[in-house]
Amino acid sequence: MNARIVIVMAAALLALAGTVCAAVSPPRAGKLVSTKPVTQAPHAASRAAQPAEGPTLTRIRETGVIVIGYRPSSAPFSFLDAQLRPTGYSVDLCERVIASLRVRLNLPDLEVRRVAVGSATRMPMVSNGSLDMECGITTNTAERARSQAFSVTIFVAETKLMSRHGEKVQSLPDLRGRPVVSTIGTTSIQHLAKVNEQQGLGIRIVAGLDDPDAFQLLRSGRADAFLMDDVILRTLLAQQGAAVSADDYVISDHALTIEPYAIGLNRDDPMFKTMVDDVLTGLYRSGEIHAIYKRWFESPLPPSGINLKLPMSAAFRRVIAQPTDSPDPERYR
Repeated sequence: MNARIVIVMAAALLALAGTVCAAVSPPRAGKLVSTKPVTQAPHAASRAAQPAEGPTLTRIRETGVIVIGYRPSSAPFSFLDAQLRPTGYSVDLCERVIASLRVRLNLPDLEVRRVAVGSATRMPMVSNGSLDMECGITTNTAERARSQAFSVTIFVAETKLMSRHGEKVQSLPDLRGRPVVSTIGTTSIQHLAKVNEQQGLGIRIVAGLDDPDAFQLLRSGRADAFLMDDVILRTLLAQQGAAVSADDYVISDHALTIEPYAIGLNRDDPMFKTMVDDVLTGLYRSGEIHAIYKRWFESPLPPSGINLKLPMSAAFRRVIAQPTDSPDPERYR
């Protein structure tokens, strides 16, 4: 075979090898690749078309169960009725969210599991995923927002002091060196400890296991004042009926702190928070929130029949007009 034929055959073999390598090698950086669309399998295309739901909605859809936390004795927000079923203002709002979920997820038989919580257990149970919503009386603060999320504000309370008639207590310095009770695990007892230390008041802090327990400590004389949110103080007094005269106790005039209440949510699921907020702000826009508020704050409460006769505050009216989930107390002044 002459040299010219050999050279031609070698060149042909080299060209063929280059073609094969180009066909099987991945494209090099910077090299243009085909933009021809790849046909998806039908089930993959269907999944892509569905909006992302986040972990909470996905789990609720898959299990058919939603878990909410409630407070057994925190009227009018969350308490048990005559049939020992959770009810109240906060529970009512959570039920509106659940009704929306049944439609959105096409789960008319969605099961609702209700779990009793206390001041000390409510937030850990939200943070660890045991609860999907905490429907009680929890204040939204910047510190708490590090471990859980909050819905838009659903109520604005003020912290005040309740004391026996004749004490003339209006501020914590009035209680220097005396015993003051508040409820464990609340922003109220945290504020009490902070001011006590900062101002060197020497107050002896007494902790109630819950709000009714704290009130009993005041009634028994083990504390000279009870620091708590004004709406809770008024409710506790109303619940005593004939056992306590309205003149026996006095609630201070001036607010020590501002407390924006909200529904507790999982911090790592902004999509679920958005859905909850949409339901709540829808109630605000439609005006339906006013009827809900009147039911729990300006009408007889089951099963006791007490009526708090508590008009909606100007601060909460501003929230309804311009919904916010801000933990900043100044936002509500």
